[in-house]
Amino acid sequence: MNTATPLRSDPARLLQDYQPPPGVYDEMCTATGELRPHWEYLIRSCEALGGEELGRRWLEARRLLHENGVTYNVYDDGQHTERLWPLDPIPVLVTSSEWSVIEQGLIQRAELLDALLADLYGPRRLIQKGLLPPELIHAHPGFLRPCSGVTAHGRHYLTLYAADLARTPEGQAVVIGDRTQAPAGAGYALENRTVLSRILPSLYRDSHVHRLAVYFRGMRAALHDLNPRRHDDPRVVLLTPGPENEAYFEHAYLASYLGYTLVQGGDLVVRDNRVWLKALNGLTPVDVIMRRLDDSYCDPLELRGDSLLGTPGLLQAARLGHVAIANPLGSSVLENPALMAFLPQLARELLNEDLKLPSAATWWCGSDDGRAFVLDNLERLVIKPIAPHPSTATVFGATLDEAERDALAARIAARPHLFVGQEQVTLSTAPGVVEGRLEPRPMVLRTFLAARADGYIVMPGGLSRVSPGPETWVVSNQHGGVSKDVWVLASEPERQVSLLSAAQPPLALTRDGDDVPGRVADDLFWLGRYAERTDGSARLLREVLLRLIGTERTPPDDSVQVLLRAVTLVTATHPGFVGKAAEERLRAPERELLSVLLDRRRVGGVRYDVEALVRAGRSVRDRLSSDASRVINLLNRELRRSTELTATLEDLQRIIMLLGAFAGLCAESMSRGLGWRFLEIGRYLERALGAVAVLRSVFVPAHGSGTELEALLAIAHSIKTFRRRYRSGVHAVAVLDLLLLDENNPRSVAHQLMQLDALVGALTSEVAPRRGTAQRLSLDALTRVRLFDVSAGAAASEAAETGDHESLDQLLARVTVLLTSLSDELTQRYFTHAEAPQQLVRLV
Repeated sequence: MNTATPLRSDPARLLQDYQPPPGVYDEMCTATGELRPHWEYLIRSCEALGGEELGRRWLEARRLLHENGVTYNVYDDGQHTERLWPLDPIPVLVTSSEWSVIEQGLIQRAELLDALLADLYGPRRLIQKGLLPPELIHAHPGFLRPCSGVTAHGRHYLTLYAADLARTPEGQAVVIGDRTQAPAGAGYALENRTVLSRILPSLYRDSHVHRLAVYFRGMRAALHDLNPRRHDDPRVVLLTPGPENEAYFEHAYLASYLGYTLVQGGDLVVRDNRVWLKALNGLTPVDVIMRRLDDSYCDPLELRGDSLLGTPGLLQAARLGHVAIANPLGSSVLENPALMAFLPQLARELLNEDLKLPSAATWWCGSDDGRAFVLDNLERLVIKPIAPHPSTATVFGATLDEAERDALAARIAARPHLFVGQEQVTLSTAPGVVEGRLEPRPMVLRTFLAARADGYIVMPGGLSRVSPGPETWVVSNQHGGVSKDVWVLASEPERQVSLLSAAQPPLALTRDGDDVPGRVADDLFWLGRYAERTDGSARLLREVLLRLIGTERTPPDDSVQVLLRAVTLVTATHPGFVGKAAEERLRAPERELLSVLLDRRRVGGVRYDVEALVRAGRSVRDRLSSDASRVINLLNRELRRSTELTATLEDLQRIIMLLGAFAGLCAESMSRGLGWRFLEIGRYLERALGAVAVLRSVFVPAHGSGTELEALLAIAHSIKTFRRRYRSGVHAVAVLDLLLLDENNPRSVAHQLMQLDALVGALTSEVAPRRGTAQRLSLDALTRVRLFDVSAGAAASEAAETGDHESLDQLLARVTVLLTSLSDELTQRYFTHAEAPQQLVRLV
């Protein structure tokens, strides 16, 4: 649905073709087709805007999502594709009175599941009393026996909770799924709200929508309250599986929004039964882990031995109470759908209350009565495994033929305790934009809760997902579902709320907060390198294209051929214009140039480097400003529309401007800590390598030719500086002085080496007090350049004298070796490159 065209302007009324299916509760219209009162202002306002304006704002929403890098990885046959987050521009509206009823039911359900979790990993009285069958719990893979006895650090075991809600045809909200392991989606809900409040500001403001910041402030307080050391400023980290995870955007977004360090399992280490962050400036204690990693992957020592994502010893540290984990390991046992059949009785036992928010009717096949009912009613039930498994999918009985039903019945009879039957809830529908008009689509609402001292706080609204088509009831994002914002309407204007509450004095001032794991330093280093590599290649290719398009000579003249060979030598896209069949490509260079520019599989090409830059940038998006991240996302749109050199030239112009904006934003918004330092080291190292490569491939063989020298100045963005200094024409000595030795020229080799030496020196003094190999390498390169006799080198080039000519080339070659060695030394000294564990025995 997210790829549909904007709302059409004719007919003007949005509801003219809107027809909810019979027997289904529609969020916007009654069964007779009348608009529900709380929807009137929204729809009338949209009609007043008109279809053309709504379409423009719909496109604006997509632009914002792209600029913000809001993505969701979709897996297909073992592959993954990063897709733009799908957002429908029409929100779902809920009245405050209706939400109050749902909220009370959700709070009770969270308290119930919290008490259940405490019992299952504690005394297990419910099993002893016969209220829960032991095989229902013990057969579920989410029940982790090593986690028994792990106590809560606060009042609640279940810190974060989410529930998937649907409506019956009568409008009753029911729970169709509990999310207790690592509830996902709250960050996407916040992003949805941010975008819709931007594209519909007046409508959002006048609708008096309940704010989301209150919930996130409560979430932050809940995590801080888990602090086992009970000090005022606990260190909280967000544990992610990494950039390949489908919801990595949300992980980075929440870490940045909440002010937490985003870590992967390899960034943590357990020493003396405590968890530490492996930062470049030493081990830093971790108090609380907000995890987005599945239970069994968190600790390869005690849980899943083949996990490469977790931290060995993590469970022992939690068992001893030295670190708090939200949610606690083993909490996925509560996602067992069979528990829904027992919750009404458990509510009376644990809370002495009736269950306020019902679940979808559920029958566990492990009981005789439940199994008999399910087998007798297969054709009208949804059959689910008690735990997700690749070989056991959810089955809609109505879609099976007789032979398939018999086969399913046989599987259930063989292992009945592993299956449940649920009623097929007829989802309510909500309006979505489809092919330029509003159409009803089946909807599920995910709600979010966070524990606090006096109970649970509920996000007002949540994340709504609608199906991609009217005939499917699957709303998963993995299968094409589209998200919607949910507005809970207040009766009066909402007070503006900040995530940061006012601190109570006294407040200890600090300049801490720059904990940089080696993995993050590596990503920042290569982000800087790929940014400069892309910029250098783009500037070189821009000059080539300008000369090709401007002269229209076939074949290109000698000066252009020098630049074409430089393209291959600088980008290392061999054989190109210097290898086999080079003469043929030099006569007709368009095809090779387009390949270097556009082929994402061409290592060293511009498109390849842009995508590498984007990957590195997204992996450290929590370290960058929002504006810098937007620039990276905009870069990813370039070089996709080009089919000819003229269009590509325009793309290169935009790439150069965006890279300049990125460098400026990083310089102005990043704190001068270790992260910024490694980004800058990568930038200056790569720019120095690029400048040396251009000099070797253009200046050395040019022999003082004015055309090539002028091209060199243009590539180095120094032609205006040169013209202000020298009005008598282009001279090799002056060009070489400006591009090689002038430390005041920000594009010269000497300037890069000077800055690099200062950065490496500061890094060495901060992390290791002695001058190390890295600083000696940077100082060696700088000193060699400073001592070079530019007059002799340039004169030799003009006279084509072999000896002096080689001295310049040898200098540049030696600088290249030193800089490459410096990169290797930094990698070995600072960056984390852990060997993957190897299994010595077969895991059963």
